[in-house]
Amino acid sequence: MALKAIIHKANIQLSQLDTNVYADHQLTLARHPSETDERMMLRILAYALIAPTNNDLGSLEFTKDMFEPDEPCLWQKDYTGYLQHWIDLGQPDEKRILRAAGRAKKVSIYTYSAATAPWWAGTGEKVARAKNVYVWKVLPEQSEALSQLADRSMNLNITVQEGIIYVESGSRSVELTLELLMGQQA
Repeated sequence: MALKAIIHKANIQLSQLDTNVYADHQLTLARHPSETDERMMLRILAYALIAPTNNDLGSLEFTKDMFEPDEPCLWQKDYTGYLQHWIDLGQPDEKRILRAAGRAKKVSIYTYSAATAPWWAGTGEKVARAKNVYVWKVLPEQSEALSQLADRSMNLNITVQEGIIYVESGSRSVELTLELLMGQQA
């Protein structure tokens, strides 16, 4: 018998002090049995960092990426179905990145493994021609600390100030600094 997805709920209070973006998000995530707490928390973080301030270009949605290999972790489609933003986690191969770059207006990748350096050394040059790709590196110890905040029901305060991300859940907190490997800082 196949294991079923586990439902997680996250209430997020987001404060991006550098850009004056303040928002509340109520997320419901279906966590695949093979997905780790670390990956799930990075999906939540990516959502919070990328969520548009309004839905004029469509809403940001979680996809069935663990079930559908041709889908990213998150995407934003406009009302005509055009793919505005493709968001992936991990270390996708260059073919997947270039295919996404051809399909979407913008591609964001959040990589978080200790094996990021060799992956990027082999992939970075191959995707450098794609000008709409942004690759962010999350330090493994920071993503592991973030995974410790995972719970079935979460209230998260996420604050972004001067490039530093603070994530609080009750009395626990994590500080993250993302490194931009490819793309231009907004």
